[in-house]
Amino acid sequence: MKKPELHNELFGNNILLTDSYKVTHWKQLPPGTTNLYSFFESRGGRFPSTVFYGLQYYLQMYLVGQVVTKEKIAEAKEFFKLHFETDEHFNEAGWNYILEKYDGHLPVKICAVPEGMDVPTHNVLMTAEILDDEAGWLISWLTNYLETVLSMMWYPITVATQSREMKKIIKQNLEKTGDPELLPFKLHDFGFRGSTSVESSAVGGSAHLVNFQGTDTLSAIMLARKIYNEPMAGFSVPAAEHSTITSWERKGELKAYENMLKQFPSGTVAIVIDSYDVYKACRDLLGKELKSEVLERDGVLVLRPDSGDPVEVLLKLFAIAGDAFGYYTNDKGYKVLNDKVRILQGDGIDYEMIIKIYNALEENLWSGDNITFGSGGGLLQKNLDRDTQKFAFKCAAIKVNNVWIDVMKDPITDPGKKSKAGRMKLIHENGTLKTVREEESDLPNILVPVFENGHIVKEYTFTEIRERAELK
Repeated sequence: MKKPELHNELFGNNILLTDSYKVTHWKQLPPGTTNLYSFFESRGGRFPSTVFYGLQYYLQMYLVGQVVTKEKIAEAKEFFKLHFETDEHFNEAGWNYILEKYDGHLPVKICAVPEGMDVPTHNVLMTAEILDDEAGWLISWLTNYLETVLSMMWYPITVATQSREMKKIIKQNLEKTGDPELLPFKLHDFGFRGSTSVESSAVGGSAHLVNFQGTDTLSAIMLARKIYNEPMAGFSVPAAEHSTITSWERKGELKAYENMLKQFPSGTVAIVIDSYDVYKACRDLLGKELKSEVLERDGVLVLRPDSGDPVEVLLKLFAIAGDAFGYYTNDKGYKVLNDKVRILQGDGIDYEMIIKIYNALEENLWSGDNITFGSGGGLLQKNLDRDTQKFAFKCAAIKVNNVWIDVMKDPITDPGKKSKAGRMKLIHENGTLKTVREEESDLPNILVPVFENGHIVKEYTFTEIRERAELK
């Protein structure tokens, strides 16, 4: 079986891309229900705002086009009969209605904030409702049937948000100690292998690229290319890994470094130097034996330590590199290594570690120009889940007998889970983004239609998204 066929067999039936219990919800709504209006928001969390990103991907992959067919309905009917041990729970009539009246296109309208926008928490980010008030019980449940897929937006939003918060820390340091123009390449994505799937690496990796331009996660570049029309969203350089150094054996470590410099005589090249003795590699092998080759080379040599306590190792390494290759003091009073040499810290990097490293470097008067960070799990996996920013997709209004009724939850056991009620809009008021009921304000709604009746009606380019997410 070919891989695409296997993928389609596993995930190609959109009727099955939901939670089991939602299949039964068509029986649970009040009599006379013709529509559900739901919304998506961050109810707080680690950071005070979130960067909205990724909806265009999920729409394109899972909701666009004829997602309901006769064959898919038949498969779902058989599947749910086995799953629930009864054939009474699957709404075959509803799915047939969608197939016959809409040719298998989903009669749903989704509105959302523009991708790349930074929105304070506790505000509406996306809404969804049915575009057919005549079908009643046949499809009124469809809005929240899609919650499962649409809620996966938590991941790219959270990655884009955390990446942007890291960017703020890096920008602050560069403004204080060095050159802010270097910002776009100061946090490199090493997260492909640490992701849970190829899809998650693409979604999360592209979310990082909203803020930075350095990556080794090729799947992320492909997503930006195919979904957001960006020819090349990320860049990288030749770099050694431990296998390409240790294959020369310990006695050939010097020759391994020499080979790297010869094979890549110009441009930036990165060499991992902790295969044996990171300090000796910097001080003696590269700093003495190959010093002339390093300084005469037409490009920058990036030294990469990859083990030990990052702060401790970096402070020692900077001192050694400064002695070996020289340094100067910039106009802000901070030391900058010889322009032919820089350092990449790609081990143990997350939001907190970047702050710790910068604090240590500043105390020792080293400029942020000297260092670039690489992050894998700390960027795309570590401490990231739907509750990092407390995302929720909730019903806020229901149309019964042609009248919209407010719907909300308000648990006494957790006031933080109280949800919004009514049809809503996001507005700019007095310089602040604010969620209000539709009838409360005449100000323009920032939420714009992006999906209607199986079609994307508003698309964004990666360039637009980056510009919108840029630190102001």
